[in-house]
Amino acid sequence: MNSDPLVIAGRTFGSRLIVGTGKYPSHAIMADAHRAAGVDMVTVAVRRVNLADTSAESLIAYIDQPRIFILPNTAGCYTADEAIRTARLGREVGLSNWVKLEVIGDEHTLFPDNIALLEATRVLVSEGFVVLPYINDDPVVCRRLEEAGAAAVMPLGAPIGSGLGIQNPNNIRIITAQAGVPVIVDAGVGTASDAAVAMELGVDGVLMNTAIALAQDPVVMAGAMKLSVEAGRMAFLAGRIPRREFASPSSPIRGLIGTVPNPR
Repeated sequence: MNSDPLVIAGRTFGSRLIVGTGKYPSHAIMADAHRAAGVDMVTVAVRRVNLADTSAESLIAYIDQPRIFILPNTAGCYTADEAIRTARLGREVGLSNWVKLEVIGDEHTLFPDNIALLEATRVLVSEGFVVLPYINDDPVVCRRLEEAGAAAVMPLGAPIGSGLGIQNPNNIRIITAQAGVPVIVDAGVGTASDAAVAMELGVDGVLMNTAIALAQDPVVMAGAMKLSVEAGRMAFLAGRIPRREFASPSSPIRGLIGTVPNPR
């Protein structure tokens, strides 16, 4: 049993890594990557998947549903109304009453629309949804979303698909310190070290897609991400040493054979 699970809205997940289902070279490679990552939650874009397709070759058929929880997301929505309707559609077709809520405010940067996210969160929470909003790394907006009933907040590390890594680590620290719900870094991770840095900041998990799906070997990268998230979490719990301006000897000097006490 995992002694340090991720808990969101009372539901326990053994892995603190969440991955997506888009951009993979094939559904089979996606399934292999999910296994290598050891995840038990993946996101599916409601508007970009044919939910009526129940064939053996559908994307949904390649997700190990007895083991992996599907988190519907509202990717591709640019208004609160669009996102609300998309979340309702995901629930109506039997995916879940959970939703990774995305409302994009700018088509070039793909940054979230803070005002629309707050509006959609309030509506969906009132309708019984478990809402996990994707948001800018803004501590004030994250607090407002939590007050609106969000079950977790998902600040970006960098723009979607950029692979730039964590651009504002201090903002992430502030969000984590203030939050009363889980904080999941979502977007911007490019490689394993980025995921480790995110976890070392004290977040509760990391969500990624492009970094794995578009890697030269998605399955190997998925395994690397699994290990990096685990290592980053362990390092955060262990507590790093303070940063110093000057060297500090790793072995004590006092009492060494042949040393002369400092006359000062």
